[in-house]
Amino acid sequence: MKYLAVLMLAVLVSSELYAAESGIPALTMTTGDDGVQNYSVSLQILFLMSALTILPSLVIMLTSFTRITIVLGILRRAIGLQQTPSNQVLMGLALFLTIFTMAPVFEKINDAAITPYLEQNIPVMQALAAAEAPLRDFMFGQTRRTDLQLFIRLSKKPVEELSDVSFFVLVPAFVTSELKTAFQIGFLLFIPFLVIDMVIASMLMAMGMMMLSPLVISLPFKIMLFVLVDGWALTMGTIAASFGM
Repeated sequence: MKYLAVLMLAVLVSSELYAAESGIPALTMTTGDDGVQNYSVSLQILFLMSALTILPSLVIMLTSFTRITIVLGILRRAIGLQQTPSNQVLMGLALFLTIFTMAPVFEKINDAAITPYLEQNIPVMQALAAAEAPLRDFMFGQTRRTDLQLFIRLSKKPVEELSDVSFFVLVPAFVTSELKTAFQIGFLLFIPFLVIDMVIASMLMAMGMMMLSPLVISLPFKIMLFVLVDGWALTMGTIAASFGM
C-alpha cells in the first residue's frame, strides 16, 4: 500500500512538471460572463477517472440491472442448477439485457446531455442536470408510491411534487421497489419447478425410495420442461415486459 501511494504521488508530480514545462495548466477553472464555471480538460479527465470508480455502483443502483440479476439467480436456483449457467454468463446476460431495457433512457441522455456537451453548447453542470431528468423519469416509473413515501417520511423533508424529491431519496426507494418486483417475478418462476419437485418426492415416497434424493430425479424433468416451453425466451420477455417495453 505504501509503494502504491508513492507511485501515485510520483505520477502526479511528473504530470504537474510536464504541464508546467509544456505551458499547459493542469487544473484550471474559468468563470464566464454569465457566471457559468467552465473546467479545463485536465480537470474533466480527473473527474471522469473518479467517476469510473463508482460506475459499477451506479449501474447496479440506477438501472434495471438489480431486477434482472435477482430474477436470473432465482431462476437458476429454482431449476436446481448450482453453477450452470455460470456467474459470468448470468452477469453478461444481465448486462446486455440492462442495455436493451435502458436503451430509450440512454438515447434521451445522449440527445439532451452528452451530444450538446461534446459540441460545447452547454457547460458540464447543465449537462449533468439534463442527464438526470430522463433517469429520474425512468426511476419514478418503476418505483412504488408506498416505497417513495416511506423514504420521504424518513428524510423528514416535506415534498409537494415529484420534482421536489431529492435524488438521494429516490435512489433507495427505487432499489427497494426493484427488489420487491424481482422477488415477485422469481416467485412466479419458482412455482412450476416446485410442483415438479413435490410430485417427484411424492412418487418416491409412495414407492418406498426414501433414501433417493428427489433432486436427482426431478432435475432432468425440470430442464426438459424449461426447454420445451422455451423458458429462456419467456423469462427474458417477462423481464423486459416488466419495464413496460
